[in-house]
Amino acid sequence: MSFQSLNIIDPLSRAIAKEGYTKPTPIQMQAIPYLLEGKDLMGIAQTGTGKTAAFVLPILQRMAAEIKTVMPGSPRVLVLAPTRELAAQIDHSFATYGQFLRFKHTAIFGGVSQVPQVRILSRGVDILVATPGRLLDLMNQGFIKLKSVEYFVLDEMDRMLDMGFVKDMRKIVSALPQKRQSLFFSATPNRQTDEFACKLLDNAVRVDAGPQESALDRIDQSVFFVDQVNKDRLLQDLFEKKEMSRVLVFTRTKHRADKVALKLGKSKIRAAAIHGNKSQVQRTRAMQDFKSGRIQVLVATDIAARGIDVDDITHIINYDLPNEPENYVHRIGRTARAGARGVAYSFCEADERDYLRGIERFARIKIGAAEHQYHSERAKNATGAAARPPAPQRSRAILRNARPNKPGPHPIHTVRRAS
Repeated sequence: MSFQSLNIIDPLSRAIAKEGYTKPTPIQMQAIPYLLEGKDLMGIAQTGTGKTAAFVLPILQRMAAEIKTVMPGSPRVLVLAPTRELAAQIDHSFATYGQFLRFKHTAIFGGVSQVPQVRILSRGVDILVATPGRLLDLMNQGFIKLKSVEYFVLDEMDRMLDMGFVKDMRKIVSALPQKRQSLFFSATPNRQTDEFACKLLDNAVRVDAGPQESALDRIDQSVFFVDQVNKDRLLQDLFEKKEMSRVLVFTRTKHRADKVALKLGKSKIRAAAIHGNKSQVQRTRAMQDFKSGRIQVLVATDIAARGIDVDDITHIINYDLPNEPENYVHRIGRTARAGARGVAYSFCEADERDYLRGIERFARIKIGAAEHQYHSERAKNATGAAARPPAPQRSRAILRNARPNKPGPHPIHTVRRAS
């Protein structure tokens, strides 16, 4: 199928062609026809599958069919995203695909001054992409009103709920008009996401564009059993012995992200850290440097990494194992994009051993152990209290045996996944 077969209007087709795209992805093939009909939609799609274009294109096309004058602070489109980086990325997609249309758009998020954001809103924007916190803040100050919203998109809904935005989302939804088109997207649907969608979507279509081949199947995964004191030496050793051109390293804490980036820098490996304590300017600069190749390594925490969309990441290194098994899948899914293969290395010390067992149960895989000079039998064989961190740090996912929830019944029509 080509984009022409989706009945995309000429200004959008020109933008698509200019970007070099010729064939829609599965999520685009399934979602765009329904969205052009004005239906509500629940989409299941991973990051990197063309999900953003799947809602940006039909929204722009429907808006183009009915041009309206927008009032200050009253957008026609509202897109909610969990992180600053993802919000900026979505806003960029509206600019890219709408380059031959005349719609005004902007992204607002915390971590930067609200003054320029308020100035842009006062001129009127058709499309507003926002993180929940800054949106509610500006709504409470009277700078934004949602009574004119015709299209509402909730992207990465699973992460929104995981990050504790459920109350914020309910407040925002309560300010929206009843008559609107709603589009929700999630990478890992579960009972919570389904129940939330069920209350807010109207006779929605559900499309599942998960790949026939799991992304995990295209990623060579290895676990390195190692004591905490040797993790830095092991990391240095990997960079010396492996060909790793663009690497994303995950840590569990902001402090450790800074520490790892600093250690790499002292070893003449170009690296930067990205986490919630960094200013937006610092985060944007680090992302630009990573994408351009000016730095080889980006060290990130889970929340800060949400929204990172770089196609040619060769290696994922879990310096710390995530305490939520779902995050392991999110992390390593940053590599092996667009059919390519990738590599994921995970360091596992003794008190992370239960995390590894939870990941293997959740993903239904067995991760092979790598041979290396810092191997720790203690970490490999840890059980009981030795295999888990002190009680306050223990993951709820581990305690519930790390199995995903089964979605409950909902009035959403399922569409078979594309081949």
